[in-house]
Formats: sequence, C-alpha cells, structure tokens
Amino acid sequence: VSIPVPNIEIPHFRHGKKGSGGVGQGEGDPGQPIGKGEDEGDGQGQAGEDPGQHIREAELTIEELAQMLGDELQLPEIKPKGQSTIKAVKTKYNSIRQTGPDSLRHFKRTYKRALRRLISSSEYNPNRPVVVPTREDERFRSWTEVPLPHANAAVIYIMDVSGSMTDDQKEIVRTESFWIDTWLKSQYDGLQRRYVVHDAVAHEVDEETFYRVRESGGTRISSAYAESKKIIERDFPPADWNIYIFQFSDGDNWGEDNTSCLKTIQDDFLPICNLFCYGQVESPYGSGDYIRELRKVAGKYENLILSNIKDKEAIYESIRTFLGKGR
Repeated sequence: VSIPVPNIEIPHFRHGKKGSGGVGQGEGDPGQPIGKGEDEGDGQGQAGEDPGQHIREAELTIEELAQMLGDELQLPEIKPKGQSTIKAVKTKYNSIRQTGPDSLRHFKRTYKRALRRLISSSEYNPNRPVVVPTREDERFRSWTEVPLPHANAAVIYIMDVSGSMTDDQKEIVRTESFWIDTWLKSQYDGLQRRYVVHDAVAHEVDEETFYRVRESGGTRISSAYAESKKIIERDFPPADWNIYIFQFSDGDNWGEDNTSCLKTIQDDFLPICNLFCYGQVESPYGSGDYIRELRKVAGKYENLILSNIKDKEAIYESIRTFLGKGR
C-alpha cells in the first residue's frame, strides 16, 4: 500500500524587484484594495521546463497496516483456546559445535577430525590403524529452535448474495471481511479460511469467488448454516481449532422460521466457536428482521456478537465490536 505524503513547504521571504515600492509606498489612495501585481498571471499558459512538485510515498506492508488497525481500534491480542497455542516452536538438531554433553557427541565427525589430524601430521600408520580422538577432535550435535506454523485457527465467512443485497451492501461485506482477515492473520500463523455464499442455496467457494461473485434469488439462511456445519465436521475438529464464524446479511430470511436458525446457532455453533459474529447491512429491499431475533438470545452468550452496519462509515466500528473482546 502506497500512501502519498505531500512535502511541507517551509515559509520564507521572497524579495520583489528593486524599486517597485514597498509597504506604504507608491501611488494609490488610502483604503484602495491591493490587486495582483503586473507579473502575476491568471494561471493559464503553456507547459514550461521547470521541475514540478514531488510527492513522497510511504509504503506499508499488510502486516504493518494490521498492527495500525489493532492500535487504532485498541484491539486486544487474541487469547488461544484451551491447550492450543498460537505459535509453536520445534527443536531441530541441524548444526554441529565443538562443545556439548557426551550424549550428543557426533561419532562420525569426531572420528573424521581425528583421522584428518593424524594423516596431516604423518602419525597415521595404515598397518596399525589406531585412531584416538583428542578433546580438540570432538564434535557435538547442536540444535536450533525453528518457528513452526501452527494452523489452529479457522475462519468461515458467510455472505448473503441474494437479490435483496445490492452491490453496495456486498462491497461493505467484502471490505469488512478483508480487514477482519488481515487482523486475524496477524494473530495466527497458518490461518485457515473457508468461504460460503448463499441465496436460497448455499455453496462453498474459494476466496476469489467470494470477493467477485454476483448472484440473485431468494434467501435461506439455514442453507448457509448447513454448509458451514459440514465444513467444520470435515476440516476443523473443535477440540483442536479456534473457530470463528462471520456472517453478513441484510436480515431477510425468506420462507423460513427464524426459530430453527436460532436453534442451530445455539446448539451447533456457539458451544464450539470462539466467536460467532453477525453483521447486518442495511438494504432498501431486505426486511432486517433477523438481527432482532438474534438479540433475543444474544445476552445469554458472550461469544455471540451482533453489529448493525448502516454504511461504509460504520465498518470501522463494526470491526471494533467484533474483535474488541480478544476471543
């Protein structure tokens, strides 16, 4: 990401032509407005040969932007779930050193060093090939700690792509999903992500499709829940994974009883998820009923977070609402 940073011009005095008059000098009456000088144009003309202003660019990596996002929103560091750790370190024996315990002595390297010493000093007798290593010949195995990506966080993004979701609402969802993803990747090594889009029927898609798909049709939220449940059962055992679900919709749930969807959340998702976040974007066509149903049970669960996203300006506060508890 490149951000233009304009240079700050330091104010300084500039002298005019000699003898052209000064403050309180020259022709004119008291109170007469001062107009433009003779040498000043109206800003129009042909291109010249003089250099123009140069704008400096500050380049930032996505990791730096994630840290800035966390600092600005005061997002807490995420706490790992149960016995799992966010980052793992593996001890690997991949080097040799001259000191160490006898249990780590490298016999082959020690023998070669001793043999090389005897041959170079003409002390080696092929008829009596006795090789006795000295302390200087000994070599020992050594280790280094290698960071081991420990992919113990899984995120499922659910987006409503039905006809009631306009392109503006879908753009809001994609923008917020991108920044949520950026923050979570800064907290976990090897973050696993899955994407579900749905209208009346749900589909698991890849990342590129999630950020580009344009669909229409009715809305059945239960289809997205069924597809998400399949993904968790297939790929992410809850005992080993920190699971996050971020659902975005306009609140329309055509032809379905919201009670069954609430039961699915309470029975299948909330007991195993670090967070279940529902963000509702305002659409001129959606009913907006679903968030009102979720509010009836939200007070019972700390990991059920709701956010009403009115427009693009509300994305900022919605991210703080979702991630502000550090779960």
